[in-house]
Amino acid sequence: MKQQWIKRVAALALGGAALATAGLAQTVEAEQFELDGVSVTVFAQDFLTEEEVMTLRLVGQNRDALAVFVTAGEGFAALAVAPQEGFVRGGVPVASASALSGLPDLGAARAAALEACDAARDSAEACAVVLEIAPR
Repeated sequence: MKQQWIKRVAALALGGAALATAGLAQTVEAEQFELDGVSVTVFAQDFLTEEEVMTLRLVGQNRDALAVFVTAGEGFAALAVAPQEGFVRGGVPVASASALSGLPDLGAARAAALEACDAARDSAEACAVVLEIAPR
């Protein structure tokens, strides 16, 4: 299942990079989007590349991109990444990035994503949540 997610993220990242233009990626603490009955929160952390920020924003604005992260169809979801690793580098998904969906609340989604990411990361710095998805 994680391999399937990695392939989908790679396709999204390439699409997001094509949409990116100079000056669009700004450092923002949190951005809110509403799409198809869910609330999407993007945490555009300073360590994210422009390509990664554009990909996260795409999730909040595009049904197909949202479907990559909400595979269970319901519940809460979160994406956690290691700051020194990111989730897409050089057009390739990073293995430590962990997206989990179908959880009962945001706390559970955050905790599960962080636990999976921290277990998979190679770098010293703890993982951080960069995306949250909640039903409205």
